[in-house]
Amino acid sequence: MSDKMVAVIELEKSLRMRKQSIYRIINRLKINIAYEKSEFSGSRGQKIGYITKEDEKILVDYIKNKEIITTANEIDYNKNGYFYLIQLEPEYDSNRFKVGFAMSVEERIKQHKTSAPLLKLIKKWSCKLLWEKTAIDCITHDCEKLYTEVFRCSSIEKIVEKCDSFFELMPKL
Repeated sequence: MSDKMVAVIELEKSLRMRKQSIYRIINRLKINIAYEKSEFSGSRGQKIGYITKEDEKILVDYIKNKEIITTANEIDYNKNGYFYLIQLEPEYDSNRFKVGFAMSVEERIKQHKTSAPLLKLIKKWSCKLLWEKTAIDCITHDCEKLYTEVFRCSSIEKIVEKCDSFFELMPKL
């Protein structure tokens, strides 16, 4: 590949970001990606994405500005929303679930349905953003962690009971 191009997998290392996140930003910025077979170690001759050096500068500037904006704005942890519990594939793996916080559970469900079309909302509870991590740690204590906020348990009913107990102790919103 030309020395005017840079491989996205090189950006992954230099920006210390996941490749998927970089591709998402590239798409958001409508940067063109050229795909070519590569001899990078680990690519096994597969096609990998390249962007121009000019586009790399645009990408890096965007990421740095976004970091400045994100760190400059304080997160309002007192936001009220909902803590939700969903089964990702109730028919096939009824004990695999995802938990999280959302201002609008309906919108969040729509987003999740793109990757888990069979999901089922089990229940939601009024919650402050501040409580989310504590709730997740408490509720998933004896569960197998599969991915960020995705777990497997021995009984989904017990998870619902733990959620009910946790939110019963919290102040009413």
